[in-house]
Amino acid sequence: MFRSPMRILAPPLAIALMAISGCAGTAATAGSTSPNGLQKTTLNVAVVPAVDSAGFFVALHEGLFAKEGLTIHYTPATSSDTVINQQVAGQYDITGGNYVSYIQHYVTDHQPLEIVAEGSVMQEGTQAIYTMPDSNIKSLADLKGHLLGINAPLNINYLLAASVITENGIQLSQVRFPAQPIPFPTMAAALASGKVDAAALPEPFATVAEQEYGAVKLADLNQGATEQFPIQGYVVTKSWAQANPGTLKAFVSALSQGQETADISRRAVEQAMESIAGGPQNGQIQPIVASVMSLNIYPTAIDKVRIQRVADVMYQFGLLRSRFNVSPMIGP
Repeated sequence: MFRSPMRILAPPLAIALMAISGCAGTAATAGSTSPNGLQKTTLNVAVVPAVDSAGFFVALHEGLFAKEGLTIHYTPATSSDTVINQQVAGQYDITGGNYVSYIQHYVTDHQPLEIVAEGSVMQEGTQAIYTMPDSNIKSLADLKGHLLGINAPLNINYLLAASVITENGIQLSQVRFPAQPIPFPTMAAALASGKVDAAALPEPFATVAEQEYGAVKLADLNQGATEQFPIQGYVVTKSWAQANPGTLKAFVSALSQGQETADISRRAVEQAMESIAGGPQNGQIQPIVASVMSLNIYPTAIDKVRIQRVADVMYQFGLLRSRFNVSPMIGP
């Protein structure tokens, strides 16, 4: 179902989205199959706490995983890059994050990753470049020579910005990017303090930047080569998928129900994202943020053609040295 989310402006309030702490331990090895066909019943899952993950949070909040016999130990991930190596090492059973990082790790590091479900497809307002209202940067052309904040080098955040900048006639060499990653929860503060001149932000961090610091949108990233771009998916290692087929089926079933609900019920998304992590100290999203943030599309099935588009654009902008067929990464 494709829709165009509407942003409703709210009065500015001081809203803090604090850095998020982990809560998952080391994953246990797969044991014998339980009576309900699950090889594992407790899963360590790391997911980036953005609107791209709304389907997962709905499933978690509404008890859909529990109905499938699964207990989820959720860890908020500051970026996909930070958890992929940990997942390969066995710390996480399943992770949810941007396709760009997963494809890079698969191609460059030959890590045996498998995409088992789609997470989100970008819509207007869910990813954008922001500046401060008193900034001299009033157009994309004004970014020349300035520092554009991103949360990790050469990832989806970078790719979306690079696409829009390039398509507006600006060479990427004319724009500076930070040497060190800036986590999304601290990006708005970095922008407000002048540590970066502009910032590429997804929701809900974009709405936080607007409401807490008065940040203004410079350019929406849902345009050109990245319009309605597939952003996030859910991934396991191939060996984990082979060892835990019943558990994986149960997880995907619950997630699919959460995706479907997220795609048709804004209120369900708001309630879920307001409750994630259990409190403000762990990154709970305030109701005023949840009520105005823009939402994505949340697919319920994998579309290989759609995911292939990610690899093609990565090659176009130099994130891959050669063309890559994503089929080997996608589960049956």
